[in-house]
Amino acid sequence: MMNILRKLSGAACIAAIMCIIISACATGEETGGGAATAVNGGVNRYKSIRLTPEIYNHSNGDLSDLRVKDSQGKFTPFFINSGNLLEYESDREESPMELINAYTKDYSFYFDYKVVSVPNRTVLATSIETATNSSGFAKNIEVFGSYDDRYWEFIQNDDLYSIGGVSKLNVDFIEPQKYTHYRFKLGNNLERIKFESVTLVFKSYSQEYAYFIESMAPEFSVMEEEKQTVVHLNGLLNLRLAEITIHTDSMFKRYVTDPNGRDEELYNLNFENASYADTSISYFGQINSYTDFTLRINNGDDAPVEIKGITVKYYADDLVFEDKGGDRYTLSFGRNDAAKAPEYDIAKYKIEILKGEVDRLGLSVESLPDPDKSPSQVDYKLIFNIVIIAVAVLLGALVLLKLRKTPK
Repeated sequence: MMNILRKLSGAACIAAIMCIIISACATGEETGGGAATAVNGGVNRYKSIRLTPEIYNHSNGDLSDLRVKDSQGKFTPFFINSGNLLEYESDREESPMELINAYTKDYSFYFDYKVVSVPNRTVLATSIETATNSSGFAKNIEVFGSYDDRYWEFIQNDDLYSIGGVSKLNVDFIEPQKYTHYRFKLGNNLERIKFESVTLVFKSYSQEYAYFIESMAPEFSVMEEEKQTVVHLNGLLNLRLAEITIHTDSMFKRYVTDPNGRDEELYNLNFENASYADTSISYFGQINSYTDFTLRINNGDDAPVEIKGITVKYYADDLVFEDKGGDRYTLSFGRNDAAKAPEYDIAKYKIEILKGEVDRLGLSVESLPDPDKSPSQVDYKLIFNIVIIAVAVLLGALVLLKLRKTPK
């Protein structure tokens, strides 16, 4: 009887271990078949690798199969970045200021300025720009503001300097100011600094998201059928296209039909005194079909357009991760419908990371998945449920055996 109990207990333990293993596999499975290597380099804490068309072609459309490993084979957390947030100056207003007072008090030097012409509205300022012929100085100054040249309020400290050809002569406010008078207070002025001009400046900025765009020259084939030139483009699977350009010396003006049935007029016209050309098709969308991407040039009764080459622009993605040392990183990929995109904490602070410098590592594709060998699709949920039922049956049998042998 004891032997039976031991066997059942052992079986239950094995089943429990199987549950744990299967559960781990279901959440941290490796995808595979394809591999690319990035040699580590640069000085910054964070690194990035840009995906290539080959990787897109052999991955899931949502990139859920991608995994990054360090040189020791450990998974490296990453997030996907598709572009940069750019900030640029969209508006600038200048208000010249004039010196109204300069004096010394308690070993400190004061320079008071006011706006030369005060408009009938609030004067906003994001900075003060100065110009001077003085050099060889570095001063920490205190900046004050006033509306009437009587009551002054402290704004902030800042540094002004001009040393060895390097200078900083602007005071950038932490937040916009509304004063009409400003005061500089210097701890000393042994260099006898004199400001030639002082200008109050208001700048406004705009932001836009700039997507990463790369170019490629895809393989293509051309055939003629029923007054149409049919162009088949290969290697575009999973790419998010932006533009397709046809290179030709033929003179033409014709409509081209894309796979969505949309017509766009292209032309390449050369005359004695002028040339006009637009041979690019704008196309926005991800190519998620395994069939060729096809363009149809409607020739009518004219001779076919002789196509010398094609350039495709597509939106690219970077994988960004923290460098933990080691000489290289490996990216594994391969279409796998069972793969789930990993969720890493690093994605929660991607905005802060991208404000700093990130080293771009070169990526070299080492191997591609075998297209005839799709990854095994294991139903982990079904297996997990079967193991749970088996454990329950074993434990039930164990309880029954104990009850039968219990003395009445």
